[in-house]
Amino acid sequence: MVAAAMASIVMANAAPVDFVGAQACRACHSTEYRAQSATAHAGALYPADSHPKAAEFREAARSGFRRSGYGYRFEMESGKFQVNVFDDRNSMRVPIDWAFGAGEQAVTFVSRVDRDWYVENYLSYYTATGKIGATPGQMDLTPKSLPEAVGLVYRAVDAKEGIDRCFRCHSTGGVDASTGSIVPRESGVHCEACHGAGSAHLRSRKASDVRNPGRMTAMELNGFCGECHRPPASQGEQIDWNFAWNVRHQPVYLSESACFRKSAGRLSCLSCHGAHEGLRRDAGFYNSVCSGCHLKAHDGESSRGNCVDCHMPRVSPQAPLRFTNHWIGVYEDGSRLRPMKDKAR
Repeated sequence: MVAAAMASIVMANAAPVDFVGAQACRACHSTEYRAQSATAHAGALYPADSHPKAAEFREAARSGFRRSGYGYRFEMESGKFQVNVFDDRNSMRVPIDWAFGAGEQAVTFVSRVDRDWYVENYLSYYTATGKIGATPGQMDLTPKSLPEAVGLVYRAVDAKEGIDRCFRCHSTGGVDASTGSIVPRESGVHCEACHGAGSAHLRSRKASDVRNPGRMTAMELNGFCGECHRPPASQGEQIDWNFAWNVRHQPVYLSESACFRKSAGRLSCLSCHGAHEGLRRDAGFYNSVCSGCHLKAHDGESSRGNCVDCHMPRVSPQAPLRFTNHWIGVYEDGSRLRPMKDKAR
């Protein structure tokens, strides 16, 4: 965990001029740049009106959306998205500034209220259905006024609850909030999010002047990725393993797996996920990773299925979202949250 902690300190202390941007990396690392630019990480944050799925947002919102006395409709004004929230008597038009998420599953919208406050809109776009629906975590909220119906309000900058923390994980190089608006140095998660500020490496071309997560141990890498995806539980920390939403936190669940604990530091996020590529869609690739250790698994069976479907079941805490459970194990029929042998832990 030391390497991950140090990585966080280095990133936080890096001056804006130390970050060079992904385009500067492209000249020497064109293959990695092209592959990484096509990932969901790279598309983690966009100005709302320039999101690649902006046309889909407009189409999905034409029919509007209603819940508990309030109506919602997306609109365009001068080329900018806004949401019109209304009840039987009044309405509010709120400009939509940011779209969080590449849209592999969903895109959530964020608006600036003023220099101190931002709002996570009640509406999100769901790719599987092509429709607008309640943002994760807001479905069960009951607004008591039109402003509350717009969404959840967050402080712009706050060590524990500030929305700047969301921007930092969905962008590269930190953010500038000195002008009264949160401005990411580079939208989306790109090269320097993992490799650190690149100015020294750009000057020297030395491998020692850039961070290489591939050299981290599995435990260190779990913590490093966990800076945004949640780190494994610390000593004494209680995790509600029956709360389906927690499955989103891959490092937390992977660290509980017998595969991880017994791998002697070999099994890490990079064992299955290429550093510069998106999720693989072919089950055969992941099967080959599993068979590297489980050589004789299911020997004698007439056919072998997809390892992930059985041993890393997908969990849906809210339709249509589905998250892969990274607590690798043997699951009973109908059970998707905890493996059989680990339920007593």
